[in-house]
Amino acid sequence: MTLAEAMARYPGARSFTFAEPAELNARLLALVRSGRKRATCMPVADLAMGEAEPLVGQRDIALEANGDAALVIETLAVVRVRFDEVTEEMALREGENADLAGWRADHQWYFERRGTFSPTMELIFEDFRVVEDFAAKGG
Repeated sequence: MTLAEAMARYPGARSFTFAEPAELNARLLALVRSGRKRATCMPVADLAMGEAEPLVGQRDIALEANGDAALVIETLAVVRVRFDEVTEEMALREGENADLAGWRADHQWYFERRGTFSPTMELIFEDFRVVEDFAAKGG
């Protein structure tokens, strides 16, 4: 489904990609589709760069790397937490790792690559549910 078609179906929705590069974004979308990934996080510092803060009840369109709409999520909960205070239970809801140590290593690598890592950096941690998966309906 094109982004324009998805935006028409979900007025007021914002669009985003889970991550860069494209391969990582595809892996994260697959985890969401499998039901393993039920949460995500972003640095609070991204708000100063124009990123919108997630709001409970907000529906957003996750994009494929090519810009097409992949799926729609609804934010269920939002909490601010320091990187070094993320719990194992929180990390496991992200569905990307088997334990907190793996989550910390992978997220440190990702944030360092973006030039934003600090062990005390503040994150916005968001729990969500899938509202619609466009691939499940043939896009």
